Amino acid sequence: MADMPKMPDFSEFTRMFANLKMPAAPNMDAFMAASRRNMEVITAANRVALEGAQAVAKRHMEIMQQGMTEMTEAMRSMALPEDPQAKAAKQAELLKQAYEHTVANIKELGDLIQRSNAEALGLLNQRFAEAMEEVKALAGKA
Repeated sequence: MADMPKMPDFSEFTRMFANLKMPAAPNMDAFMAASRRNMEVITAANRVALEGAQAVAKRHMEIMQQGMTEMTEAMRSMALPEDPQAKAAKQAELLKQAYEHTVANIKELGDLIQRSNAEALGLLNQRFAEAMEEVKALAGKA
């Protein structure tokens, strides 16, 4: 058996490995509870975002219907016989009103979107802060 290679000495490696301090295993119950809370908040934030999008779409449709009604009325009033100066003044006034309504509607829709996004982001930010506190608490226990 002189032909057999000599086995390497792992005693130094074994001693180094024995002196290593391994981190404690994570508390799986706490990890699962935190993951469940994370998913609940993500679901809630998605629901808020979806409800916000639905509110924006509904309001946009109302604005479109109102705009069509106003345009129909404007077309009728423009069809009435008037002198050219009065008609031009009426056209200018209708354009001014249309512009003002459009700006107000865009602002309203923007505000709806912003509120919805802020609410959803608020939920996520709050959960993130809670998660960081949970991590600190778990690290303190280890």
